[in-house]
Amino acid sequence: MDDEDPSNRRKTSRIQRWRKYVEISDLGAIARRYFVMNAFDGALTMLGVVIGAAMAHADSPAVIIAAGISGSFAMGISGFSGAYMAENAERTKELKEMERALLKPLHEDSVQKEAAEFATRVTALVDAVSPAIAALAVIFPYFLVQMGMMSMSAAFIAAVAITLAILALLGVYLARVTQENMLWHGLKMLAVGLVTAILCVLVSVALGGEVVV
Repeated sequence: MDDEDPSNRRKTSRIQRWRKYVEISDLGAIARRYFVMNAFDGALTMLGVVIGAAMAHADSPAVIIAAGISGSFAMGISGFSGAYMAENAERTKELKEMERALLKPLHEDSVQKEAAEFATRVTALVDAVSPAIAALAVIFPYFLVQMGMMSMSAAFIAAVAITLAILALLGVYLARVTQENMLWHGLKMLAVGLVTAILCVLVSVALGGEVVV
């Protein structure tokens, strides 16, 4: 129950209020899920773009950069709006259930409602930023090509390596959260990345692309 005077809560520091909101809303676990899931999606999506472009003989890094930035922007907007609406709906449902249990409505400035709104915004932000960052990391080598510091073939290899590194790191991170074997989780993520790469190559070949090293 919210037995704290809102005026007293306002006197605490913003960081203290945020910590309380995180504790009340169980934001940590939810944000972790969104971060891993969407960083995973962003990396694999860009891997598909890179492989498709390479097999279509794209010789301009600008094409891949434009596709990558556009895709990152789209994933960011989609992630933010979708996560905000979904999370807001879930939080609203929880608040209504709490009100029914308390047999009275919660005040608009109750700590529960403030925590719910805070968690919704942070979750949406994580959902937007994590895939965009992962996607931009994958296409980063093509920025180096654009600046004349790397060849297209080297950028392709680097992009694949970055993707696999991101997946491995996500696996290690999950292992640390669950306190399980980090090597095993990292290898599982790598396996998913390799299978995805193979499928992308097969689809590109079926559509007329060629394997180019």
